[in-house]
Amino acid sequence: MISGWEHVQIGEWNGCCESPSWAAGWDVTCSRRLTLPVDVQAARLARRATCEALRSWDLMHLQETAVLLVSELVTNAVRHARAGGPMMTLRLEASRTTLCIEVEDADPRWPQPRRPAGLDDCGFGFVLVEGLARSWGLRATAMGKAVWAELDI
Repeated sequence: MISGWEHVQIGEWNGCCESPSWAAGWDVTCSRRLTLPVDVQAARLARRATCEALRSWDLMHLQETAVLLVSELVTNAVRHARAGGPMMTLRLEASRTTLCIEVEDADPRWPQPRRPAGLDDCGFGFVLVEGLARSWGLRATAMGKAVWAELDI
């Protein structure tokens, strides 16, 4: 098991209206949280931890898409979260019908998704997230902000 994971049981969500749908009262059956450094190793650690969680929850059919989403969200936080602290949090939560992936960092500035031109070599992260996730969004947190994406189980 990768160090840093905490098993958490969530009963209620105290977030705002920007919260993912699982937070609005859905029963969370599995939850893991990993604190990551805001550096180049974060995406690799997050991908490995996601694979481990999905394997332990018997959700391997989501691995390819979930790992890609985790990689994009963590990489965006590393690249763009200039303000705040040196750490971020990856949270994975599964209900009977939904896997939610959330990355929280200490930078209060919200990402600015854009549509890259065909030959651009960057800027495709949220295009991928939008195309792969059932839904995604942002919410303000006490620490800064969280970006989340949901997949159907």
